Amino acid sequence: MKNLWNNIVSGFKSIKSWSDFASKANLTIEIIRRIILYIIAGALIMLSLAVGLGMGYVSSLTSQVDVPTKHEMKSELRDVNNSTSLYFANDQKVENLQKDLTGTSVPLSEMSPYLKKAIVSTEDSDFYRHKGVVPKSIFRAIISDVTGIGAQTGGSTLTQQTVKMQMLSSETTWKRKAVEIFLAMRVDKYFTKDEILQDYLNAATFGSNNKGQNIQGVQAAAKGLFGKNAADLNLAESAFIAGLPQSPSIYTPYSTDGKLKSDYSLGLKRKNVVLYRMYRDEQITESQYNSAKKFDLASDFQKPAKIKNKTIKYGYVYNLLTEQARTILIKRLAKADGLKYSVVKNDENLYDKYYEQADTELHNKNYRVDSTIDKNLYIAMNEQTQAYKSNLGTTHNSTATDPNTGKTIKVSEPVQNGSVLLDNKTGQVLSFVGGVNFKKSQTNHAFDTKRSPGSSIKPLITFGPAIENGLIGSQTMLADFKTKYKGYSPTDYGATIQNRFVSARETLEESYNIPSVNLYNYIRTQGVDSSKYMSNMGINLSQKEYGQLGITLGGTATGVTVLQQASAFSTFANKGEHVNPYVVSKITDPSGKTIYAHKKAKKHVFSKQTSYIIKNMLHGVVTKGTASAVSYESNFNTKNLFGKTGTSNDYRDNWFIASTDGVTLASWIGYDNFYSHNYNLGSNSTDLNQELWTKMANAVYSEDPGVMNVNKKFNKPYGVKSYKVDKETGTKTGTVGYNGVTTTVDQNTTNSLYYKGSPKQMSYSNFAIGGKAKNYKLFWDNYFGQSNGYAQVTTVGDNAKTSDELASENGSGRTSGFSNSTNSSDSSDVTTNTSTSTTNNTNNSTTTNGTSETGTGSGSGSGSGSGNSDSASAESTDTKVSDTADTVTTGTGATTTDKVSGGNSSEVVAE
Repeated sequence: MKNLWNNIVSGFKSIKSWSDFASKANLTIEIIRRIILYIIAGALIMLSLAVGLGMGYVSSLTSQVDVPTKHEMKSELRDVNNSTSLYFANDQKVENLQKDLTGTSVPLSEMSPYLKKAIVSTEDSDFYRHKGVVPKSIFRAIISDVTGIGAQTGGSTLTQQTVKMQMLSSETTWKRKAVEIFLAMRVDKYFTKDEILQDYLNAATFGSNNKGQNIQGVQAAAKGLFGKNAADLNLAESAFIAGLPQSPSIYTPYSTDGKLKSDYSLGLKRKNVVLYRMYRDEQITESQYNSAKKFDLASDFQKPAKIKNKTIKYGYVYNLLTEQARTILIKRLAKADGLKYSVVKNDENLYDKYYEQADTELHNKNYRVDSTIDKNLYIAMNEQTQAYKSNLGTTHNSTATDPNTGKTIKVSEPVQNGSVLLDNKTGQVLSFVGGVNFKKSQTNHAFDTKRSPGSSIKPLITFGPAIENGLIGSQTMLADFKTKYKGYSPTDYGATIQNRFVSARETLEESYNIPSVNLYNYIRTQGVDSSKYMSNMGINLSQKEYGQLGITLGGTATGVTVLQQASAFSTFANKGEHVNPYVVSKITDPSGKTIYAHKKAKKHVFSKQTSYIIKNMLHGVVTKGTASAVSYESNFNTKNLFGKTGTSNDYRDNWFIASTDGVTLASWIGYDNFYSHNYNLGSNSTDLNQELWTKMANAVYSEDPGVMNVNKKFNKPYGVKSYKVDKETGTKTGTVGYNGVTTTVDQNTTNSLYYKGSPKQMSYSNFAIGGKAKNYKLFWDNYFGQSNGYAQVTTVGDNAKTSDELASENGSGRTSGFSNSTNSSDSSDVTTNTSTSTTNNTNNSTTTNGTSETGTGSGSGSGSGSGNSDSASAESTDTKVSDTADTVTTGTGATTTDKVSGGNSSEVVAE
């Protein structure tokens, strides 16, 4: 450029005549003209490239958008003053979600003409001339957004604003803006201007009313501000309302409690701006303009009023479905933005963003959420809980410090119940009990509270994997003697030790701890990883937890929910297949389009052979074991029922879970222990929980006998092998050497079920898992006639109780010994030879409860793992509840059985 300039200067210096000058000037002008043309051409090329890239970008964004039909757009545009509706199964309504906004839709003909003119003049003066968008406004908004120069107008027409409010989320991204433009042009094509204006005026927000509610639509605004219908608004009132949408919270004259603000001058100034724009657009005369400016609006504003409360029944269902539907929408929104839910969940800010979007949509758009909850079964189970709750234990009343306010408050803690009724084959949650009093605690104890599962985890984590891998049969012997593993010394219930060998079957029936710990330790040494079975059943624990022997007694760090435990347990009823549990079956958007439908997901966990053997063993729990009371208290056929009890240390938690072919019903009771309290259940808690379980099961059966399918027999599948074994050793019958004499051991036999492997040969030692040399000597000495303390229960610790005391507090609880008696066909079928036994042992009665299972012990392996969850929260902080349990009252629009005969009934028995 410098050389070019120097040449031009030198050229002019060399001018000697006017002709020379003209020639030089023409050349210079031509050069400059060409330079300008090149610049313009370059600019046009760059602009074309930018426009092309922009159009390509917009096209790429909108190409992923499902093009809505006219019907779908109409449904969404008209979807105002509605909220999500929640449903039980079978099309029975629960309730509509309480809206964040209050309002009523009215047609355009029932709105003041001043109001329509005011909105158009203020928000979009070209409304009746454009095709849904104004390109120059969009371009200006883009330049302003990129450079930061100029007003942040947004460039949105009334059509775009309507689309944004009714058809899109509130996020501010280029993608959303591109979709907004695309949809606005489509809306303008299919609908008239008056239809679009009507939709806008019914959907827009207008601040707060005199009750402190958020207003949606001009009819609600007219009523809430001036106490009149939208059709009756005068010019000044219309202008005031038309000015609100730009910044409703600033311009509204009312605070969130419904009181008039001390200063609402900004709203009045905004009203004058609207009037000027109407005058400028020749929508009103100068006289009307001046008169409306002087109009005293302050005297027109409504006095504060109170909100009428509305009662919502089924509070636990209401909260549960809202929470689950919100999560589904969060996942959907994140996926639409190309994000994985796991990423969103791990980013607090990102999660809060999507949470707010999903929550807003649910509370302000007409979605429909269909659930699996059977209304009649839900009512039946909860009625039983309400009738029985006072029997569950002491309600503790105390004072505590509120962590939010620091004030001293009164606290009442009753025994809580969480229960789940699950369809084994589909995974549908048919019913549940969230708690004993929704008014006092909205914590859902079935879905949200994590507690120690106690011994109810034994079949899942220990016995199932052991049978699956051929390490035991149903009659394999396990040692129940005093033992210690690196400082961990487990005991049975009441700090007792049985001092004998116990079969795997009886271990589960009576829920003994020491044999279970010995077995868990053994399968770990054999390379069996219980974690893969547990995770496939929906329970994920840490490797540290799996490394502690107390885990087989329920010693978890955080615990499990009732839903998780019920779902995992149902795997056995479902022949080893675990089906993911679910509550929401379908979600439909305002246009009637299904945006979510549950997809059944299942995993193979155990073989059907293992599942059958476990069911066969656990049937004894409800016929002669720790839950035998269930059999005679049930009003239905229990010949095909199997279950497991569970109690954590110090009676902190109590469980009973049982399955038929059709369903699994799990019940947990315990205290929340909020505010650092340390309340435990009574020693009779197992009896109480089983009685509650039975009452709920009877109610379910009475309401719908078919759902339980109690007469369906668990047929033995091919591959389950039955071996005749010696009852005392669990081995094949044979000879054993004792004090130099070889003796045949075959007096008492039973059948042991195996999936893989087979019983061991008869031997003096090594027939029992966890057995030591001194244990075998004690056993054989006793077997051959010595009275040496074998099978006599001992207690350890300072607070040891006698057998009579234990039996007294636990009903007819088994506390000692082992039996050679012929058992009933209900469980542990035993064949006894004609000769009598030479053992000197006590014949024991059956127990009616599960209190022989508390996971006591000392050392690193014990771990009660109560895992209380303090995550109780209401759906809204403004929510009130009535005195009826499971019923919530909220301000409208506030932010915030006989035996079954016939059929193929047959009893599940050991073979």
